[in-house]
Amino acid sequence: MCSDGNQFDSSSKKLHRFPIVFSFLAIALALTGAIVVGCSSGSSSTTTSGTAKVSVMLSDPSTCMAPNGPYQHVYVTVTDIKASTNATASDSDSSWVDLAPSLAAAPQQIDLLGLANNQCFLATLGDALELQPGNYQQIRVILADDSAASKIKNNACTGTSNCVILSDGSTHALQLSSESKTGIKIPSGQIAGGGFNIAAGQTKDLDIDFNTCVSIVQQGNGQYRLKPVLHAGEVSTTASSINGTVVDNATGKPIAGEVTVALEQKDAAGIDRVFMSTMTDASGHFVFCPLPQGTYDVVIVGQNTSGVVYSPSVITGVATGSALSTVALYALPVVSTGPATLQGQVTSQNGANPAAATGIDVQLSALEAVSSTLTVTVPLVPNATQSSVVAALSTTSNTACPTNTDCANYSLDLSAGAPFVGAFAAGGTTLTQSTLPASYTVDGIAFVPLSGGTLDCSPNEMKATAVTPAPGAPMPVSTLAFAGCQ
Repeated sequence: MCSDGNQFDSSSKKLHRFPIVFSFLAIALALTGAIVVGCSSGSSSTTTSGTAKVSVMLSDPSTCMAPNGPYQHVYVTVTDIKASTNATASDSDSSWVDLAPSLAAAPQQIDLLGLANNQCFLATLGDALELQPGNYQQIRVILADDSAASKIKNNACTGTSNCVILSDGSTHALQLSSESKTGIKIPSGQIAGGGFNIAAGQTKDLDIDFNTCVSIVQQGNGQYRLKPVLHAGEVSTTASSINGTVVDNATGKPIAGEVTVALEQKDAAGIDRVFMSTMTDASGHFVFCPLPQGTYDVVIVGQNTSGVVYSPSVITGVATGSALSTVALYALPVVSTGPATLQGQVTSQNGANPAAATGIDVQLSALEAVSSTLTVTVPLVPNATQSSVVAALSTTSNTACPTNTDCANYSLDLSAGAPFVGAFAAGGTTLTQSTLPASYTVDGIAFVPLSGGTLDCSPNEMKATAVTPAPGAPMPVSTLAFAGCQ
């Protein structure tokens, strides 16, 4: 719940009250206006002159959740949340505002796969503090290290502060990188609109989207490590969701199997990247919320219990607050019902002369041109080995690596069908199969290991040669060879 906090404004010689609630969101949820628990209306409103109000919360049903995914629970413990108006602020910069000082003495543990509060907001974090108006361009979420385990009320992790509980019931510590020191970094490029802008007298809601399934890496030694992927943006407590129902085009009924829905927006290069993702329920329904105001593209893939894979369906131009009604998925022909499997290798080396092997974290995505003007990220086919829409891996040293490199091999299952595409229409979207043949480009983005999400290598993004997918035998993909890495 929200409580009032006091802070003295030396410039105006007044004492202001300012409620702040932080909302971590993990992949996809459902919002109702009542969830803001009395902190904020989500719309602009009059407050004490010179101050602003912000609400923020936390939530997460996810594509990697048991029984279909590997995790029953993912517990993280938050000790602080900070924000800065300086896009390049260092760890010690004076511009950082401490939004949750009480969490240092009483860290709050959250299950990122928990279901609570109407399957939308899982937890309310932070204190009621005054936030000065401004354009906040960095946000950091500080997690507890294991020394704080004794401070956690009803700690679900044995002797640790952060852990994963697998589908078999076993508990494993979730190793941190720099998240307990400098925090999980959300730079301006990962904040909708480039920054969270709030003026004096306004009340706004800030959502932090924690992509749980892409944020966990199982290392070669069997340990689990957090490699956080977060986004943030302003949301409204009304008209803040996108929802719909997915059916089999031939039967008009929900698909008996697993269907993944990805919500995407363009990056600086004009490529659709996954902002959130979720699974449909047994009735074919899905919902994303809360969402920053804006326009999104929706990309859907699925596989039924008989192993039949569906062509991707892409709905463009979907505004926050829209209902997609019914979306059809088209099954691949009988001769190609299974997925296409793309296999390749990622290598990494540093910038020394001569170069030497060094390890990196890599996020792999499958990009596909669905029209002459739109390239989207096609989610991986949901199955027992793929519980996320994109893949995450770490390069390590082994005898199979090319000389002077660390490496990692990957295998991605994707639909072999050409996508069906249509522009959103409130009365129902018409999907037409693309005239472009199915073709995938494996895209890799490199990060510094144990950095909390700092980009690595030069360049930090690489694309393999495009391949035409076909079910059956694995299809080789050209090596992503990263160089100049730390």
